[in-house]
Amino acid sequence: ILTARLTKACPINPRQSGFIRSADCSENLKLLQLLIRNAKREHRPLGVVFVDLAKAFNTISHSHIVLALKQKGVDSHL
Repeated sequence: ILTARLTKACPINPRQSGFIRSADCSENLKLLQLLIRNAKREHRPLGVVFVDLAKAFNTISHSHIVLALKQKGVDSHL
């Protein structure tokens, strides 16, 4: 219920795969393989960046999260 309500106020990018119910990371791995294969076939450079956001939410204050949710119009009771 909480996820459904938050998603209305803060839409999730369709490529998002962390912290949500999904088919796991296999789809993203297949996409990466496709990009690499196409870059090799077309002899084009390809840059890949992996961002590790481990414990990212431990570094953001709760008051900042609450303020951002208020700005998005999320009900304060939520």
